[in-house]
Amino acid sequence: MAQTKNLLLFRKWDLSDIEVKDPGLKTAISLRKQILPYTYGRSALKRFNKADVNIVERLINKTMHFGKKYAKNTGRMTGKKTKLLNTVKTAFDIIALKTGQNPVEVLVRAIEFSAPNEDTTRIVYGGTVYHVSVDVAPIRRVDLALKFIADAIKEATFSNPKPIEEHMAEQLMLAAANDPAAPSVKKKHELERIAQASR
Repeated sequence: MAQTKNLLLFRKWDLSDIEVKDPGLKTAISLRKQILPYTYGRSALKRFNKADVNIVERLINKTMHFGKKYAKNTGRMTGKKTKLLNTVKTAFDIIALKTGQNPVEVLVRAIEFSAPNEDTTRIVYGGTVYHVSVDVAPIRRVDLALKFIADAIKEATFSNPKPIEEHMAEQLMLAAANDPAAPSVKKKHELERIAQASR
């Protein structure tokens, strides 16, 4: 027990007292104690196993899908995991300096406020296509939230001289404050509005 207590993320941030407030996301957000959020893809081939991957690593993995502005997955950042690890590390330091909070907690709040509860799906019925509102599964909610956050970071950083670390810290702090101006929160509300209209 004494050994796991000392497992601080990046040797700085304690994950033991962080609480996931959204009851629907308790099973989907993993705060497993690790010094380095890097599992070397051990979970990649097992179904639903990403729910056990540390949430910070999942953010890093999503940010690796950096592409050109409109081609989402051309992957300028693909394979640059160590680079993004250091980016997240620096972004966390910026968040801690600006807010005085545990940056992992800020990330968890950002995900909670960016995770949509409703989405639409296409149903083809007798040659006609209907859009029907559906509830989103917890793992997919976290996936979408991380995608929205990564996309927001990408859009902000694209051809901008300001370093990516600052953009990442900014986007996470905005989303954690449930700021309507945060692109990821905006995306969530937009998705839910469309779903509400097709109920």
